[in-house]
Amino acid sequence: MEMEEPKGSTTQHFESPRRGSTSSDLLTEKTIHAHSAALAAALEDRPSPWSKGYLRLYAICLLIYLCSTMTGYDGSLMGSINAMQAYIDYYHLPPKGNSGTGIVFAIFQVGQMAAAPFVWLSDWKGRRVAIFLGCLGVCVGTVITATSPTLGGFIAGRFVLSFFSTIAATAAPLYLIEIAPPQYRGTMAGMYNTLYYFGSILATVTVYASNLHLTNKGNIAWRLALWLQMWMQKTENMPAKLTDPRLIGKDRVDEARIVVARLHTNGDTNHRLVHLQIDEMTESVRVEGLLTFRKMFDLRVLFKSRARRYRLALNVAFSWFGQFSGNNIASYYLPYLVANVGITSVNTQLLLNIIYAIGGWIPAMIGARLHDVVGRRKMLMGAALGMAVCLFITAGTAAGYVNTGSKASSSASIAFIYVFGSVFALAYTSMQPIYPGEVMSNDMRAKGMGVLQLVGGCAGFVNTFAAPIKYWFYVFFAFFDIFEFIIIYFFFVETKGRTLEELDEIFEAKNPRKASTMKTTLRQRVTREEGGNKRVSVDVV
Repeated sequence: MEMEEPKGSTTQHFESPRRGSTSSDLLTEKTIHAHSAALAAALEDRPSPWSKGYLRLYAICLLIYLCSTMTGYDGSLMGSINAMQAYIDYYHLPPKGNSGTGIVFAIFQVGQMAAAPFVWLSDWKGRRVAIFLGCLGVCVGTVITATSPTLGGFIAGRFVLSFFSTIAATAAPLYLIEIAPPQYRGTMAGMYNTLYYFGSILATVTVYASNLHLTNKGNIAWRLALWLQMWMQKTENMPAKLTDPRLIGKDRVDEARIVVARLHTNGDTNHRLVHLQIDEMTESVRVEGLLTFRKMFDLRVLFKSRARRYRLALNVAFSWFGQFSGNNIASYYLPYLVANVGITSVNTQLLLNIIYAIGGWIPAMIGARLHDVVGRRKMLMGAALGMAVCLFITAGTAAGYVNTGSKASSSASIAFIYVFGSVFALAYTSMQPIYPGEVMSNDMRAKGMGVLQLVGGCAGFVNTFAAPIKYWFYVFFAFFDIFEFIIIYFFFVETKGRTLEELDEIFEAKNPRKASTMKTTLRQRVTREEGGNKRVSVDVV
């Protein structure tokens, strides 16, 4: 049935559920209506992605991306510096691969876990305050590490740096998730973590150049890279206001509507996409409320219903997967890994670090877009199998080199370490801080991201501090990646294209994974009647 509507309006038509289907297999009618309304609103007079409003949004996102650059810089900094003999001699570090070296890396995960209970700050005082304080603390930690005359002081500086970096790096993706329009959220928010590689490239290039030209200049050869860690902290001067339920919860609905319109519909406050998002935020605040000082440490919000426990389980699983797929072993200990297969030149090892970072950044950016095209689940499952294959081959070729000294085996082993890094980056990098935030409801999100940091820090600590750096350890991670594939297939919810509030209905279904992956066809028909009136029909079949 169709009927004429005033110009600019949209009519949705729904067909009955397929015969033989049960309610547990289908989305609720409310969810279907919400998804269809979101699609129709997004398609109706959708502003160009190069319009003034979107350009403003891109500029804000680029500024926030620097928080990820900060994290990536540190992630590769220690792996690169640890290959420099001057640094090892200055702090009298034990032989490479020893647990004494591991604690210098692992203290970052300790600081990450220690900061996890404090990430609620971004819910209480806002994302901007959390990012500002986090960046300021990183500056303090940088000064301590760059000037410390003792290993103990250096480790303490690393802890401070990690603690505050975690607070900033937790608030930043939340900010992006909440200001990005639903149809581009995977791309715009997903690009955040890809800038990790930009920071990694900056760190490895700096250390490589220092080792090449400053080895006769004393400790500046390795301290210079530590000092340069401060330059990215200018993310504290953010010009945008938050576009999330806190504005609505503070009776600032008109202000929220203006900000949404400015960023998503080129200033058109009457656009249906604006009305849809404001209505969903209002309903979310009505049901869940906002965080108060009294609720800050109340963790019951994470467990008090079956749907919330399911959400938390996905958060925990992906947090662990993001740090325990074999990626940390490759990134932190790459100089040692290549040494195990015959490459001992420090400059060559550092150069390979740079190539590894570039080889991750390009597929990570491609993957950020593909998550909005292919979907989260398919990307993650494909990458899990791909990583397992790469690690099995890496283990076999590394074993061949160790046992026979074959240069061909050595080259193949290094090549598949790089292929592994690219596969991981394609699907996992962009989603690491995004998917756990997507599956959390508004009142769970900051505390859920605290769980992300706690679990991720624990996983990173285990495989950074305790893992033996031997070729057979690749086999362990290969089997773990297969385990990841199984968990993702049976339990992970597809979040592609859905508003954050719409996912609330998905998790209330008997089987959220089935509800999110139900195959529906959304068919849009646009016709124009006499007088220029437009009629849009969206059928769910």
